[in-house]
Amino acid sequence: MPREFPRTRRVGEQIQRELAGLVHEEIKDPRLGMVSISGVEVSTDLAHAKVFVSVLGDAAAADLSIQVLNNAAGFLRRKLGARMRLRTVPRLRFLYDRSLAEGARMDALINKAISGTSDSKDDE
Repeated sequence: MPREFPRTRRVGEQIQRELAGLVHEEIKDPRLGMVSISGVEVSTDLAHAKVFVSVLGDAAAADLSIQVLNNAAGFLRRKLGARMRLRTVPRLRFLYDRSLAEGARMDALINKAISGTSDSKDDE
């Protein structure tokens, strides 16, 4: 895990806030599903940013939404540059954030394990 610097963290948080508004206000593509920006990792030289996106829906909808966002990355970068006071605006790369789906899967496994143990206690 790379060492995180306070400036890169602050810039990442600002990019996250600005992109959340830009995606909902500026992108009118009907293929874009219900998305939310869940996190941004900025490189130490502020040249690149990984934007993690969570998507409501199945895997096909998530892939399509990520493709739409990556196609609009240049447009979003230009709009971001107009809103933020940075010397260089990072190149944006959108990635699907699997943490919500993984968390739901783990929650279901835990609930299944708990219900399985409570059934065996009732049988005795």
